[in-house]
Amino acid sequence: MNVRKAFNTVVDMLMYLLLLIQMLYVFTGNIIHEFLGIGFFVCLIIHMIIKRKMLPSLFKFKDKSKTRIIVNIVTILLTVVSVILMISSMGVSRTIFPSVHFVDDVDLHIYLATAVLALAVLHGGIKWIRMAKKKKKLAVLVAVGFIGSIAIGLAVVPYLNRHFNKVQIKYSEKIHGEKIKWKSSKPLVVYFTRLGNTDFEDNVDAVSGASLLLADGELMGSNQLIADMIDDVIDCDVKTITITGDKYPSSYSSTVSVAGKELKNEARPAIEPIDTNGYNSIILIYPLWWGTVPMPVASFLESCDFSGKDLYLIATQGSSGYGDSVDDIEDMAEGADIHKVMSIYCEDIPDARERIVKWLKELNN
Repeated sequence: MNVRKAFNTVVDMLMYLLLLIQMLYVFTGNIIHEFLGIGFFVCLIIHMIIKRKMLPSLFKFKDKSKTRIIVNIVTILLTVVSVILMISSMGVSRTIFPSVHFVDDVDLHIYLATAVLALAVLHGGIKWIRMAKKKKKLAVLVAVGFIGSIAIGLAVVPYLNRHFNKVQIKYSEKIHGEKIKWKSSKPLVVYFTRLGNTDFEDNVDAVSGASLLLADGELMGSNQLIADMIDDVIDCDVKTITITGDKYPSSYSSTVSVAGKELKNEARPAIEPIDTNGYNSIILIYPLWWGTVPMPVASFLESCDFSGKDLYLIATQGSSGYGDSVDDIEDMAEGADIHKVMSIYCEDIPDARERIVKWLKELNN
């Protein structure tokens, strides 16, 4: 094996390793994940430079064997998806490229990363099959690796994120800080979170998502933390949306299932009344469930008169954006003047105070 070929093999193996480590985002954290991503794309560029003379032949299918054609197609797909993944990586970046906001869909990013890993396994596997003597056995291993790669991205990674990524904070450090003297009447902050609306088991632990965290060792709703931040900045009134009927199940996956059925049936769970009279401005903090507001939030929106009121929206989520929530809220909160404030990714909630202060200052001018 010559030096160039050996170097290329090392680069290829490093790319596979970096991809797998990046899938373990829950253990590495965001900063390491982003720098590993830079390393992966550097390796990819080096690989393409080494193989540059072979690139034109990828699009020549005439007089090629079926295996060669398959290799070419897989290589083209892998290259295209890798480029899209690179663009997506910039869009979801919160450390290296914080000002880049296009293609900022975390779910899409995960799907693209899964596709790259699966295609990379197929790309390398087919080449090994062509050189191997026992082709059938190796083909089976490649097929298992391909399916396993998809399973890692779509099942294992989400499971790890839900069950191993605990969010722990010191409450006072996240809540207290700069104050703003509000120029007009106090706004009302209304929030919804799983805590208080869920029959949690005694041994429940805080896991990632736009729902729960541990504040000074105590279970707390993430959206309550945001409400407390706003209250500390401007000293406002805060109320929580609380259902009066059956609570949601302790299991996150079971809650997702129940919420999906509620959305399908357009359910409106009974909630404790919230009086919005006397408030000109209402700040609504809600998690995205199935791409829109939880149905208890819909109950609140449809039970109040928002005529002449400003309704400011803060969505918390584990993917990106507002989903369909803004359009749905416009239909539910008749008469309200609706303003999109911010969509906060779940892991950014503990450090959202600075963004909140900046927004409140702009609103107060």
